[in-house]
Amino acid sequence: MASVLVVEDDQFVRSALIRHLTEASHTVRSVGTALEALREVAHFRFDVVILDLGLPDLDGSEALKMLRGITDVPVIIATARDDETEIVRLLNDGADDYLTKPFSVEHLSARMAAVLRRSRATAGEAPAGREEIRVGGLAIDPLRRQAELDGARLDLTRREFDLLAFLAGRPGVVVPRKELLAEVWQQSYGDDQTIDVHLSWLRRKLGETAARPRYLHTLRGVGVKLEPPLTEPPL
Repeated sequence: MASVLVVEDDQFVRSALIRHLTEASHTVRSVGTALEALREVAHFRFDVVILDLGLPDLDGSEALKMLRGITDVPVIIATARDDETEIVRLLNDGADDYLTKPFSVEHLSARMAAVLRRSRATAGEAPAGREEIRVGGLAIDPLRRQAELDGARLDLTRREFDLLAFLAGRPGVVVPRKELLAEVWQQSYGDDQTIDVHLSWLRRKLGETAARPRYLHTLRGVGVKLEPPLTEPPL
């Protein structure tokens, strides 16, 4: 069963979703604002987020972008809006699926099951025959999807691991942003801010900054490369 975060300000709809998901043996937490949702995903691990667009403090589309800045958890949009252009934009901004209100609990269950299957299949993917990748003090195991820095385990999200492993597999090679979007995000086009946000979080976990990089180097207007540090930082 799944751990689900319901982000919905309508108390009636929220209660109905909680009841249905709980009856289906899912673990459910719920909030009514975008800021509460951001706090939840920062402190707890969820398998899927059901996100309403009409939130009182922040439009759901903006909340989606902020969520994508800190997590790659699958997000299902629940909306009364049925404009095709907006739906396409939401999917391009990182939503995994959407439901137009009103919807049945059976429809929600089917969409959740499909999203979770895709998410778990991706999490279990590993390049066939790939051995451990080592770049400087970095050790990356694609089969177990684990990474260490100087012997210490790195706590990475699925997308952070994919980004790190992809760059580490090409040490010293400048990878264009379009290639990162295509290979890591499986998107033919998108917002460069998505890459910047994930690079920022990855740098933090590697103990470096954009101003003082060790492993991750951004070449403005060109791309990103990962290479071992030339010298170790002073103690």
